[in-house]
Amino acid sequence: MTRIPSRRTVLRGAFQGATVAVGLPLLDCFLNGNGTAIAATGAQLPVRFGHWFQALGLNPGMWVPEKTGAGYTNNIQLKVMDPFRDRTNIFSGLRYFLDGRPHETHTSSVQIATTGIYGAGGASFDSNIADSISKGTRFRSLEIALAGRSQSLSRRSATVINPAEGSPAALYTRIFGPDFRDPNVADFKPDPVIMARQSVLSSVADRRQDLTKRLGAADRIRLDEYFTGLREIEQTLALELKPPAPLPACGVPTAGQEAKVGSVVEDITVNSKLFAGLLASAMACDQTRVFNINVGSVGIRRGGSTFTWHTATHEESVDEKLGYQKEVFAFLSWANVTFVEFLKVLSSMKEGDGTVFDRTMVLWQTDHGDARTHSLENVPLMTVGNAGGRFKTGMHIAASGDPYTRVGLTVQQAFGVPMNTWGDRSNKTTKTFTEILA
Repeated sequence: MTRIPSRRTVLRGAFQGATVAVGLPLLDCFLNGNGTAIAATGAQLPVRFGHWFQALGLNPGMWVPEKTGAGYTNNIQLKVMDPFRDRTNIFSGLRYFLDGRPHETHTSSVQIATTGIYGAGGASFDSNIADSISKGTRFRSLEIALAGRSQSLSRRSATVINPAEGSPAALYTRIFGPDFRDPNVADFKPDPVIMARQSVLSSVADRRQDLTKRLGAADRIRLDEYFTGLREIEQTLALELKPPAPLPACGVPTAGQEAKVGSVVEDITVNSKLFAGLLASAMACDQTRVFNINVGSVGIRRGGSTFTWHTATHEESVDEKLGYQKEVFAFLSWANVTFVEFLKVLSSMKEGDGTVFDRTMVLWQTDHGDARTHSLENVPLMTVGNAGGRFKTGMHIAASGDPYTRVGLTVQQAFGVPMNTWGDRSNKTTKTFTEILA
């Protein structure tokens, strides 16, 4: 008779004459029934992907360019994007589909945007892209919450969320603290602690197969997910035992003076530039190739005021002369400027014969077309940058009534994710925007 493992089961192995043990995750069977080339190496400079999620849409009638195709002119809401117009694609007419299911505002649309699925979904597209392009980096991806709360839209699976960092100082320590290895330092000495950690994980690998045979289907999936995470840790540790390839553009930045971490726009403005500098340096040093920025919205306010951006979208009256909500317009204008300033920092980081941004593409997303009515039609979307030539840019593409997921599928395929379909029900698509693929 097959013996079911107990909650105290561990996988045991031997390392340097000593017994080591690795515990297991919480499985169902433990619960009741309710439960460009680098000169030194010849390697190509890596491509990078960034995700910027800015909730609450844009002002209807103020962002869609009049002309489609190349050579469009930015509408008033996106005039601030003019410095990057030739490197930006604007998509209009896209929508989210609920298929008769309840509209969980600021939630259901976010789920569809990032995972293609209404509900728990699975891995977010950035995780799929990280699987494709981040092999060999210290961090599969880096997540940031500009409003200072631990908000992350990035998930490894339906149950595993990649936590976000709200403090530039904490992110600096995480990237460039004691564990950072400068790739341009000649004197390399492997850390014996890292060697031991890697060996401990390796020593129990041969016990996995036996344990798997004693589990049900759901627990096999959970255990596989658990060991996938351990394997990624092991691979990271293995990398830290080898001298890194030299990267001429890599330089350790100085720790900037961050503003107060929180939801005040004046503080976010300061911290956003610090985050941008840290990410630019992290990518130049090949610490990561994927990043996620969540702007937030619910509590964002100006200093000295309790009137939040989110509240304004619902309670502010439409100005009779202007034809729009003045405060909402001001918040959106601030957020768009913050995005452009972020891009400018990436564009200023020299790398090879260009900049870090030259090999980066940033996907800008939002959750509504008009936040005042929580509309899910004509939802704005932009891509900025060509990721080293993988994308054509400078176009306005009108895709009236098409699922928002079309762009997600297109971007994932361009970064080498092996998929031909993405999303579910009416959000499911097999159509890419071939006009932006190089």
